[in-house]
Amino acid sequence: MSEITKRALEQSLKNLLNVKPLSKITISDIANDCGINRMTFYYHFRDIYDLIEWCCIEDAKKVLDSKNKVDNWQQNFLRIFQFVAENKSFVLNVYHSLSRDQIENFLYQITYKLILDVVEEKSKEYNVKDEHKEFIANFYKFAFVGIIIEWVRDDMKRSPEKIVKEVDCLISGTIDKALESFQCKNFG
Repeated sequence: MSEITKRALEQSLKNLLNVKPLSKITISDIANDCGINRMTFYYHFRDIYDLIEWCCIEDAKKVLDSKNKVDNWQQNFLRIFQFVAENKSFVLNVYHSLSRDQIENFLYQITYKLILDVVEEKSKEYNVKDEHKEFIANFYKFAFVGIIIEWVRDDMKRSPEKIVKEVDCLISGTIDKALESFQCKNFG
């Protein structure tokens, strides 16, 4: 029952974000939309920001679902854009509120995992230490999230497919090159 209530609270928050900004939403609004009392909300979450964090974590799990694995960064990057676009009102409202760190942390988490999966797959051909694979994934994580954040700031106007193609043109083959460069190197 607890999971069902949390999902209902998540849906209520997302419904409300379609009609008003986060700063105007109260716990009473969420509870009323959900058909529960305020104390039930507090049984599951400390405050609205706790609910937002939970939503981000749950959404990250959906994006990272192993059934949807793909083997290249372009498809993974596009999946992130598509997920953000599908949840546009939630993302924009949370991003433009005081809790923008939660959106950025969510994006860092899913982007790192998706890129690391690609790096791990490509590294089978190379002898590269785990710390260097993680470094490569972190490097791309920061670049990719920066591009996504800029897209969010611009109200998601540009086509994600076009952005991914532009990034692909810019960095084509660089993950393999990075793995090759780190192969059997000792950086002390």
